[in-house]
Amino acid sequence: MQLIVVTSGDSVLIDFGSTAPKVQPLFCLLSSQPQHAKSTRSSVAMAQQGEAAGYYSGAPQEPQQIHHQGQYGQQQYGQQPPMNYGQQPPQYGNNYAPPQGPPPPQHPQQQNGYAEMNYGEKPNFDQAFKIERPKYNDWWAGLLLIAVFLGYVAVSGLAIRGYSQNIGFNGGIYGGRNDFGLSSNTVILFAFVLGMATLLSYAYMWAARAFTKQFIWITGILNIVFGFVTALYMLSRRYWSGGIVFLLFSVFYVICFISWIPRIPFSVLMLQTAIDVSKKFGHVYLVSLIGGLIAMALSAWFSVTLVAIYANYHPGNNPACNNGTGGCSNGKVIGLIAFVTFAMYWFSEWLKNTIHVTISGVYGSWYFNPDGEKFPKGATRGALKRALTYSFGSISLGSLLVAIIQFLRQLCSAAQRSSAGDGNIVGSILFCVLGCLIGILEWAVEFLNRYAFSYIALYGKAYIAAAKDTWKMIKDRGIDALVNECLIGPVLSMGATFIAYACALLAYLYLIFTSPAYNQDGGYTPVVVAFAFLIGLQICKIFTTPLSSGIDTIFVAMAWDPEVLIRAHPDLYHRMVAVYPHVQQAIHA
Repeated sequence: MQLIVVTSGDSVLIDFGSTAPKVQPLFCLLSSQPQHAKSTRSSVAMAQQGEAAGYYSGAPQEPQQIHHQGQYGQQQYGQQPPMNYGQQPPQYGNNYAPPQGPPPPQHPQQQNGYAEMNYGEKPNFDQAFKIERPKYNDWWAGLLLIAVFLGYVAVSGLAIRGYSQNIGFNGGIYGGRNDFGLSSNTVILFAFVLGMATLLSYAYMWAARAFTKQFIWITGILNIVFGFVTALYMLSRRYWSGGIVFLLFSVFYVICFISWIPRIPFSVLMLQTAIDVSKKFGHVYLVSLIGGLIAMALSAWFSVTLVAIYANYHPGNNPACNNGTGGCSNGKVIGLIAFVTFAMYWFSEWLKNTIHVTISGVYGSWYFNPDGEKFPKGATRGALKRALTYSFGSISLGSLLVAIIQFLRQLCSAAQRSSAGDGNIVGSILFCVLGCLIGILEWAVEFLNRYAFSYIALYGKAYIAAAKDTWKMIKDRGIDALVNECLIGPVLSMGATFIAYACALLAYLYLIFTSPAYNQDGGYTPVVVAFAFLIGLQICKIFTTPLSSGIDTIFVAMAWDPEVLIRAHPDLYHRMVAVYPHVQQAIHA
């Protein structure tokens, strides 16, 4: 038995003659039939907008066959009933109602609600993703970020100036007389850490392009093996706190990776899609490279500032305290270290999210214009311009929330190490549990930020409004099931952790073999290793942002307009169904 179903803009033939019903677009079977010339400007405009079928409906009438040049620059044949805008939008199964939100991307030069096509001329990004009433959203957060940056510049400048006046006292790799705090030996160490983090991050991105199918397995296995090796080496050196932490992380990753194995095929498909798009639009990797280099420069600046604060303001056998360039006290050191650490968290998060918003603009343009004929010109520049102007405050606000949580987690980690060093087992356990709870909160905020920023990239809304709309849209469309099924986010986090492990191990070995004067008793080893781990983690996250950004944007676009996925990306849709059949229900197609 065969049943013809007419939907908005498409007709499909369902064949019940086999074990599993087969769904096939009817226009493929009717391509030899004559075309009807009758069409309306409103129907063409709606087709150009890529509007989801659930957002409009019409009374049952004889279907008309329409031939038009669609949004995607290719001929589309389908059947579409007349549209009655006064009616309520139809309900999908289980009383599902489409979410409210901004319309899909529009073509330029619209008059009286109808799109005027400029054949042969591509729209720019601002025209394709037009903001009706552009304004600088969350401007106060942007101003606060600028103020913190200026404060960071002032603190860093004063500390480095005082440090440079006593550079001979701090020595180099060897020969330093500084026995009270971090010295030039540490600056050289952080330079090695920066070099390793940058090279490994770039190699990791190259591996994702060259070995896409094996990428997830390689990441998981390397992360687990290197974690165990690092833990066993530290335990063999009787560095108990670091060894136990690395060992627990490694065991946790083993459990997680085993549970992830059934979800690998779907994740590989999404990663392959993101890689294919990034190869077509090379600016994706250019943005990643520039962002990674900026992250390296910021990390180098932070490393020198951190050492300069210790060398300039730490009390003890410190010439800076005697010649007036210091003003030394433990309280000043703690306060300044806390400020520059929080500031660097915020700067690195802002940089990562700015890259994310820029890349989201490219992937959003591809989703709604896959064949390239109407792909917005200057999409990368347009998305970056919006990220640095109208969305600057929104990105700053979302980054601030994550930075605060990360800073609190860092404080818990320091308190836990201090309690363990003092032999306070109860306090150490309590701070460890608190750190885990803060880590869960950090994951939740970062999870929401990823999709909210993709939404901001395309529609330019304020942060709070975008976060609410995005979460409601993802839940209503059922995309949360696909998000949970995709492992790319956790896999990239594992890759970043692997590189952070390598940086931490390098720092630990460096301190052992150089044995600086300030670390004769090993008291600074946890501090230096922790900052090396942090530098490696942040640099790798920034380098790999384009991969996760592409997948996040595809999910957001699918949530808004799933019909575009079926109509404009049929190969991707069928491959998604093949590896994860639940996708048909998940997007309410």
